[in-house]
Amino acid sequence: MRFSITQLKEMKRRGEKIPMLTAYDYPTARIVDAAGVPLILVGDSLGMVVLGYDSTIPVTMDVMVHHTAAVSRGAKNALVIADMPFMSYQISIEQTMHNAARLMQEGGAQAVKLEGGVTVADTVRRIVDCGIPVMGHIGLTPQSIHQFGGFKAQGKTLATAAKLIDDAIALEQAGAFAVVVETVPAELSEMMCRKVSIPVIGIGAGAGCDGQVQVISDMFGLYTDFIPRHAKRYAQLADIMTEAISHYVNEVKSGAFPTAKESLSMDKDILTKLESLSCE
Repeated sequence: MRFSITQLKEMKRRGEKIPMLTAYDYPTARIVDAAGVPLILVGDSLGMVVLGYDSTIPVTMDVMVHHTAAVSRGAKNALVIADMPFMSYQISIEQTMHNAARLMQEGGAQAVKLEGGVTVADTVRRIVDCGIPVMGHIGLTPQSIHQFGGFKAQGKTLATAAKLIDDAIALEQAGAFAVVVETVPAELSEMMCRKVSIPVIGIGAGAGCDGQVQVISDMFGLYTDFIPRHAKRYAQLADIMTEAISHYVNEVKSGAFPTAKESLSMDKDILTKLESLSCE
């Protein structure tokens, strides 16, 4: 049985912490799903950690649908949430509905996520009214980094902190089932959790949130361009992979790979006949 938004809300009610991870492909989704993670986010962060862009802005709807479909094929139990990329929900409500529907129909997602608070509340309400679950995202919203002047912490002044509280409340009132809050002071995210009844999932927002989300490439040490302050590396897979690849290269050069175990053999009678044919 696939994890549901009803179960998610129950976790908050019980005070049970909510783990969430990103995934961008089929094998990773299978592993994350098998490990029992209830929420998988197909984040537009793939623009940076998978495709090598310097922000999430170049990510298109086609790219998001492609990766969401791969994750959905791999995750059989987790709730798959797909990011709506830059300018996929700002131009018109008709285009927004079309794009959200693509992530559900073509991508196989069970929910979508979009950035913004009060300014997108009406959009969230319209999507929810169509039967599509929506997760919000406030605080440091990566699609707005040029407006912020980079990847900078948010909510550090009275005015900006109050605005983020208003954003969370507006998203709840619009029907969002949860909200991600990114790179804000821990005290602010704790207050947010008390102000809204929907789960608050933090990333760089302290331990007081209802749950946590991490980019899996950061967690595994696969993305080495920089390490976000909020990321904890549970493994250094880039180092392990580099060592394994170097070992492979050396074995190919020395002739140690492939061995008979990795090779096919031909029937001796056929080989003898083939040899005689080649001599004619």
